[in-house]
Amino acid sequence: MIRRGLLLAAPIAAVIFAASPLMAAEPVERIATGAFDVKAAPEGAADAPIGTYKLDKVYHGDLDGIGTGKMLTVDTKTEGSAAYVAIERVTGTLAGRKGGFALDHVGTMARGATSLHIAIVPDSGTDALTGITGTLDIRIEKDGKHFYTLRYKLPN
Repeated sequence: MIRRGLLLAAPIAAVIFAASPLMAAEPVERIATGAFDVKAAPEGAADAPIGTYKLDKVYHGDLDGIGTGKMLTVDTKTEGSAAYVAIERVTGTLAGRKGGFALDHVGTMARGATSLHIAIVPDSGTDALTGITGTLDIRIEKDGKHFYTLRYKLPN
């Protein structure tokens, strides 16, 4: 009788401990904000059907570091319609952790309406930022100043 009780209790205990927040806490989403400076230097002919640019960024604020990357663009004959894709490698310090990660940019403008998605490339985190996931939002003020909001998670 005791053995049978132990055999039934073991699976129940396993479920309770596996569901316990103390056993495996899910990473909490964090938010980093600040400004950044960007230089986009054209590469290739100005009248090329696909524009190519070298990106150099300096991040200030909660993310303190540099970003380097490549961007491809295409314009259309319609005012306010265009698209870009870019890959960027960021290195620096985020929330006191030194390391880096890559960003994947996809942007589209349709007659002035914008759609922008920037994501941390899965498994691109290095050093103390290994395992980072998340997205980055960009806001550009009328005066041309750039700001970011990075929503991210890091393993505990």
